[in-house]
Amino acid sequence: MADSKETDWVSRFADEVISEAERRAPGRPIVCASGLSPSGPIHLGNLREIMTPHLVADEIRRRGHACVHLLSWDDYDRFRRVPAGIDPSWAEHIGKPLTSVPAPPGSPHASWAEHFKAPLSEALAELGVEVHAISQTEQYTSGAYREQILLAVRERARIDGVLSRYRTKEGEPPRGGDYFPYKPYCDLCGRDLTTVTNYDDETTELAYTCECGFGETVRLAEHDRGKLVWKVDWPMRWAYEGVVFEPSGVDHHSPGSAWVVGGQLVREVFGGQQPIGPMYAFVGISGMAKMSSSKGDVPTPSDALRIMEAPVLRWLYARRKPAQSFKIAFDHEIQRLYDEWDALGRKVAGGQAQPAELAAYDRAVSTAAGPLPATPHPVAYRTLASVLDITTGHAEQTLRILRDLDGVETLDEARPRLDRAQRWVDEHLPADQRTRVRASPDQELLDSLGADDREALRLLADGLDDWTLDGLTDLVYGVPKLQAGLPADAKATPELKAAQRAFFALLYKLLVGRDTGPRLPTLLMAVGADRVRKLVGA
Repeated sequence: MADSKETDWVSRFADEVISEAERRAPGRPIVCASGLSPSGPIHLGNLREIMTPHLVADEIRRRGHACVHLLSWDDYDRFRRVPAGIDPSWAEHIGKPLTSVPAPPGSPHASWAEHFKAPLSEALAELGVEVHAISQTEQYTSGAYREQILLAVRERARIDGVLSRYRTKEGEPPRGGDYFPYKPYCDLCGRDLTTVTNYDDETTELAYTCECGFGETVRLAEHDRGKLVWKVDWPMRWAYEGVVFEPSGVDHHSPGSAWVVGGQLVREVFGGQQPIGPMYAFVGISGMAKMSSSKGDVPTPSDALRIMEAPVLRWLYARRKPAQSFKIAFDHEIQRLYDEWDALGRKVAGGQAQPAELAAYDRAVSTAAGPLPATPHPVAYRTLASVLDITTGHAEQTLRILRDLDGVETLDEARPRLDRAQRWVDEHLPADQRTRVRASPDQELLDSLGADDREALRLLADGLDDWTLDGLTDLVYGVPKLQAGLPADAKATPELKAAQRAFFALLYKLLVGRDTGPRLPTLLMAVGADRVRKLVGA
């Protein structure tokens, strides 16, 4: 993709990461990283934490370099709050590691953490995202970080000094030497409501007390039931894993944040280097405010994959630079999104796509491991939605219409897009916008029509013989032209447009009892010529 580097953000970062990795550790696999806390649903905003390094790591692999994408599950983090909709009794687990908290009621998973990891792992597999997952619970409890923990505790005064620079800037008084970067989990209640009361640097004996009343003295050199505080934990891992590329959200880039402080601690304490780390902007949902996992009920990657194909979801993240925010549509905007996607596919097939468009498309439909599954016969999403809405998903009727519309021979040809559109209709199309074709003519309305309207309906009924989408399109737009004495290719004037709108509204009222509905040619084809003639009184 050398020709797209000037405009393709992924290629630019891949260039930078490869160069930096060669400088830091020549010949070793390049490490890109993501970190997620399974404290609640992993939403589509969180997915950017995965997709940004995935796309860069995948480009590095495409170029023939060894590259690993680490997904660090922060499942040893404390359980902070009980989300809305969960039994309030779960409050007794606040302060425990997420892997020690029972899963929500009814879940088949062993813990709170596993419950929220599972759907994201399944979605990543469908998206073609290859990661090496690391459980921080396993890392800490196995003693993998023991030397790093002992180092951080030895250097606690230095760490406190770095943090104090920002406390002073932010108006907080500096601490008086009581800072300790390691938080034990209580051996009795399992929570982190502990306070370190004494530490001996020589013996590594650490004494703590817990709010539950328990207290004990342990040797930190042998203790595996605690973790470094977040602002120390993150830079420790950068050094331990040799991370070269890791993005972070805008909230991590304020003064005193974990990213800013971590950049100093990784050098001054752990002898490592901060990754190349672009800041990424928020991802929104059409019609929704900013997403928050702690509040629950947020759209997840699995939710998006129910209504859109994996390449389309990948494309949304690939085509925007990390610093650009964007929205994912669960409302009618998904139809416009698919129109854009299909138009891009035609440009690519015709050799007309710009380099950046071509790069984003290629990253959407394939990875270094090969192409993602695609719909063999992709009918326009808005057409599928209209047909499925009108037929209420009836397979034989759907196939009849799609065969007439687009030459589809079997429904499997139109899958998986067909299934995605069906779910969108079932789960996201508002009830008051569902299309229900009238069972019998609206005789009262028909009796009230004037001569011009009756003539328009007769012209429509007479023209239904051209049973193609193009033929029906020409027909519905052409009837008002005929009535005005204009040729079929007449330019649309304001008066003609007004007449066409009035004619369309009349047809919608007669066919579905509303002023609007699916595109008329699609609706006519779905209803069938005989039934259309009956409903318009011809």
